[in-house]
Amino acid sequence: MSGHSKWATTKHKKAALDAKRGKLFAKLIKNIEVAARTGGGDPEGNPTLYDAIQKARKNSVPLDNIERARKRGAGEEAGGADWQTIMYEGYGPNGVAMLVECLTDNRNRAAGEVRTAMTRNGGSMADAGSVSYLFNRKGVVLLPKNGLSEDDVLMAVLEAGAEEVNDLGENYEILSDPADLVEVRKALQNAGIEYDSAETNFLASVNVQLDAEGAKKIFKLIDALEDCDDVQNVYANFDVSDEIMAEVG
Repeated sequence: MSGHSKWATTKHKKAALDAKRGKLFAKLIKNIEVAARTGGGDPEGNPTLYDAIQKARKNSVPLDNIERARKRGAGEEAGGADWQTIMYEGYGPNGVAMLVECLTDNRNRAAGEVRTAMTRNGGSMADAGSVSYLFNRKGVVLLPKNGLSEDDVLMAVLEAGAEEVNDLGENYEILSDPADLVEVRKALQNAGIEYDSAETNFLASVNVQLDAEGAKKIFKLIDALEDCDDVQNVYANFDVSDEIMAEVG
């Protein structure tokens, strides 16, 4: 497996640790609010809201918090913020292309936080369109193996539009066109297969190979960006070998 795939698994594990600090909870709650506001408050009729709620539940967000976020987003309860999605582009150390997705109610604050994190950690901001062409939007489903083979998973989702199934060690990753994400998720449910998350992500079409020093620098920058309250996701086009992943921990 490529180091970048292992980084996906590492991020998945890190999310559980972030949850203890409450940072992930806040991001998941925001996702629920925005999904309810844009597509309605009924999870059965709003697939984005359904998946946002499922991910929050998988990460142990209290059910009361989830329901309040849904109601705020749907306008059933006062207090919802005017969240806006903003995508910033930039470069990390070693020329790694980066997309930084923010969900914020204050564009100036978000821009300042992202710029500060970038410049303090060897990165730089770039003009819109400078690096986004290096990424493709994909539907991504993560699921624990639970004794399933790669063929078991592939057979369950192939007719639903899945493009590939990747082995990430302890998990499988299913990639699809974003338009097929809901059908892939339903196919897993119909097959009785549990999944951890189903969402759209940006995946790089070309990756930059990093040595140990470069990997440490990019991980430090990603951590700094993810510590920003307005940052929801960070996407980067790097790859590292298994040996280097083991070396940098």
